Amino acid sequence: MIPIQKVAKQTGVTVRTLRYYDQIGLLAAASKTEGGHRLYTEEDLRKLQQIQFFKGIGYSLKDIKEMLADPKWNWSISLKAQLAYILEEQARLRLIEQGLRELIGGLVVEGGEDALAIQKFIQLASQDRKRRHSYKKSLFDDKELELLQKVPHMRGDDPDSLEWIALVGQLKRHMKEGVSSPKVLSIIRRMLEKQEENFSGEEEFIQKLWDARMSSSQSQELGFYPIDREVLEFMEQAYEYYMSLLKESLTSHQEQRKEKV
Repeated sequence: MIPIQKVAKQTGVTVRTLRYYDQIGLLAAASKTEGGHRLYTEEDLRKLQQIQFFKGIGYSLKDIKEMLADPKWNWSISLKAQLAYILEEQARLRLIEQGLRELIGGLVVEGGEDALAIQKFIQLASQDRKRRHSYKKSLFDDKELELLQKVPHMRGDDPDSLEWIALVGQLKRHMKEGVSSPKVLSIIRRMLEKQEENFSGEEEFIQKLWDARMSSSQSQELGFYPIDREVLEFMEQAYEYYMSLLKESLTSHQEQRKEKV
């Protein structure tokens, strides 16, 4: 016979848990010492191993008790049902993960305005996902829907999404410096580089996407994170200023070449 302390040491199951298993009739001790300490057999240890295995794949203690007590238990049906449950849980946890990533991204974008980011996240989370999907299909054609999958988003953990979130947050923090700020121009330049990397030659799609983003109603229907109108307008102004500088630089360069000729 094996004392409860030794069983706990061998299996990693705490004495408290073993006592609880005994109390609920899941794994009763084979006997007790005169002092009342529980004793177990090798067969009890094998049963404990089974309990821990089924617990590890998600079964409840109540289910495990029924399974081990019924010699005619239908394992095929039970395991398939457990697999279906696990897949549902994975899908549920994946949604929770996406929500947490979106909230963390919102905190970055809002630059310390945590309460605002949480409020916006709650607003997004309350939207009807089916309606959102239907609206996307009505607004974009099949090719554009494929391109839309590549657009950085607040739920993403890919490098593009994380960088875009950081860039928007930085832009918001530097708005007071104006569109001519070197820091703002550097942010806009990097945004345009990312756009060129992922959407080269897709200017029509980019314009359509920007128009949707600038429309509060369309942006909400599409489930876009609600970036403040003030930030979007500043982004547009900074873009226009940056492009005007590029045009001036190009014109100046062309004139210098003509003079040399």
